[in-house]
Amino acid sequence: MTTATPILYESKGSPNARRVRIFIAEKGIDIPTKPVDLGAKEQFSDAYRAINPRSQVPALALADGPVIAEVLAIWRYLEEAYPQTPLLGSTAKSKALVTMWERRAELDGFAPVMEGVRNAVAGLKGRALSGPHAYEQIPELIARSKQRVADFFADFNERLETVRFVAGDDFSAADITTLVTADFAANALTMPIPVEHTAFQRWYDEVSARPSAAA
Repeated sequence: MTTATPILYESKGSPNARRVRIFIAEKGIDIPTKPVDLGAKEQFSDAYRAINPRSQVPALALADGPVIAEVLAIWRYLEEAYPQTPLLGSTAKSKALVTMWERRAELDGFAPVMEGVRNAVAGLKGRALSGPHAYEQIPELIARSKQRVADFFADFNERLETVRFVAGDDFSAADITTLVTADFAANALTMPIPVEHTAFQRWYDEVSARPSAAA
């Protein structure tokens, strides 16, 4: 597929798509978007499968033909194509730290929220995992997911007692995933930041006030 300019296929209801929108906003770049109606299951249509066979958003269709899916892959492309305002680190050390902490935010926070939601929501019956294959829900996983989210808040609160941003001194992709995770947990699992985690709340107040957070 070819387009005149890159196009981001996304959905306002997708936390993964929000991770990319925030990244784009922080970069200060303009990329046209095309909505995919997840509620109407447009992601499973033949037209969208031709764009992303995995039936997921976001997906970035490049002007010269290829389509890049997966948040980290889209981030990597945008970081290289638009090097202003680096969000994946600017030195060997900062790149490693951003990668490490973003990975921990995704595995320890974002993924458990997603697991809890996809195994709980009635409208996702038969779709416990996103993607092209159907999987049944396992309700017994919900309690474990919530415990993992609680542990994520505690662990990241401890981290944020020692640093301004998740990966260190500078705002990065690690903060984007952590912010989206916190909002996702609050809205989808009714698990806001616990009141005792004051360092996490201090960090949240700062990053959620950034204009990009509204993306």
